[in-house]
Amino acid sequence: MTSTHVLTSLFGEIALLLWGIHMVSSSVQRALGGNLRHVLAIGLRNRGRAFLAGFAVTGLLQSSTAVALMVTSFSGGGTVDLVPALAAMLGANVGTTLIVQAASFDISLIYPVLLFVGVTIFQRAQRSVLRDMGSALVGLGLILLALQLLTLTMRPIEASQGLRTLLQAIGQDPLLNILLAAALSWAAHSSVAAMLFIMSLAGADVIPTDAALAMVLGANLGSAVNPLIAGFGGDPAKLRVPVGNFVNRLLGCAFAVPLIPYATAALSALGQEPNHMAANFHFIFNLLLALLFIGPLPWLAAVLRRFLPDTVGASDPGIPIYLDQAALSTPTVAVVNASREVLRMADVVASMLRGSREAFHHDDHEKIAAIIRTDDVVDSLYSAIQHYIGAISHDALNEDEGRRIAEILGLAINLEHIGDIVDQNLMELAAKRINNQLKLPPDALAAVDDMHGRLLDHLQLALAVFMSGDADAARRLVGEKEQFREIERAATRTHFMHMRTGRSDEIETSSLQLDITRDLKRIEAHIAATAYSLLEDSGQLRTSRLVS
Repeated sequence: MTSTHVLTSLFGEIALLLWGIHMVSSSVQRALGGNLRHVLAIGLRNRGRAFLAGFAVTGLLQSSTAVALMVTSFSGGGTVDLVPALAAMLGANVGTTLIVQAASFDISLIYPVLLFVGVTIFQRAQRSVLRDMGSALVGLGLILLALQLLTLTMRPIEASQGLRTLLQAIGQDPLLNILLAAALSWAAHSSVAAMLFIMSLAGADVIPTDAALAMVLGANLGSAVNPLIAGFGGDPAKLRVPVGNFVNRLLGCAFAVPLIPYATAALSALGQEPNHMAANFHFIFNLLLALLFIGPLPWLAAVLRRFLPDTVGASDPGIPIYLDQAALSTPTVAVVNASREVLRMADVVASMLRGSREAFHHDDHEKIAAIIRTDDVVDSLYSAIQHYIGAISHDALNEDEGRRIAEILGLAINLEHIGDIVDQNLMELAAKRINNQLKLPPDALAAVDDMHGRLLDHLQLALAVFMSGDADAARRLVGEKEQFREIERAATRTHFMHMRTGRSDEIETSSLQLDITRDLKRIEAHIAATAYSLLEDSGQLRTSRLVS
């Protein structure tokens, strides 16, 4: 076998390994994404539970990067404390060792079974959850197949004396081994891929045992670099978890390097094969690292908060806060981020409604101009949410997450329309009132205030429906829409009465009130639309109001 053939095979087998890891991670997230996030949310309450939650979720996903994004989204948004978030990452680091441990044994009979069972489930299952689990089994089978192929490909290297001499020369310098493995783990975006490659080198006796253990340290260090790089350029608070994880691993490597000869002697005394020794050292290193650092985490968290403080506030309110680009490859996190941003957009719209109510009380063009400028913020957030949702990896979405994205986009569209009505209609009427020196009668002004107050209450109710899926609240929201129709009819009758008097001042003010009422009724329709999809899914909404 030529060197070109060996290198080509290695690249292809590493690509197969990475694709298998991607299949496992994306399939499990589709099947259990919301539940996995729920497990993390419950676990992130104290250090011990957070460690176990991080270990369990990473064991399923086989991706500490995906878990890091989930944990960072909780911690960066202030939902949980930094200490349990860091503890969850210690558990995630131990969780990544599971597939490495499994791969250190004879897998020649395991991967065919996994592939056969996975494909059978995927083809025959009717439920999407079962199909996703079948896909995950296929991905796991591909990982083990890639490892088997890597082992076979590495065997001819034993005959290449020049390459063996080069690798053994490099192996005499632990620091160089650590840097080489760290670069490999960083490039592959996976410590698992790097570990399997290191185990293949050790199993083929291409590198000595102490060099293999040094490379294990480098693989662990390199896998902490990618989340660190992904966090740069945003809110410094979101860097706390990846920086803390990197610091833990860096200090762990510094402590472990002098102990490599003793670890080599201890593992050799057990009579283990070199690949088993590398896998066991990988597990022991991460477990001891967790035990060593889980106690001082409060101190580390305090240091991180000092050097990575919270952002005081965005200079431009139209800049999104929660749309983390690094989370796009992890739909479970990205969907929650979009939900949080659309709630922020709703807060801006609520401020516009409050300003609209005040605009009909005071003759202040500056306040009207400020409300109009606020609509630019709504438009900016709406555009950012649209682009973010479009960039989410939809192949990894399960049915619930796909439905949630539709709800997020629907709410964002309705909020944007509400902002336009306030900007282009209500503020135009408010300016017309001032320019024409019109004064709404006390009863008309009270009616306008009452409608604004109801809209603000209904907007909060709509957000509750959006967050909780409460069908009773959704029915109440749609029922309130009917009351606005009655208010519009009453305003129309009042306007006809004033028209009959022939007094131009009364006609003008009643016309103004009717226009305001109709615009507020349109806003109510957009707020009530939030409840339609929920009521339709539960069979509580008729498709037409027409009598059959």
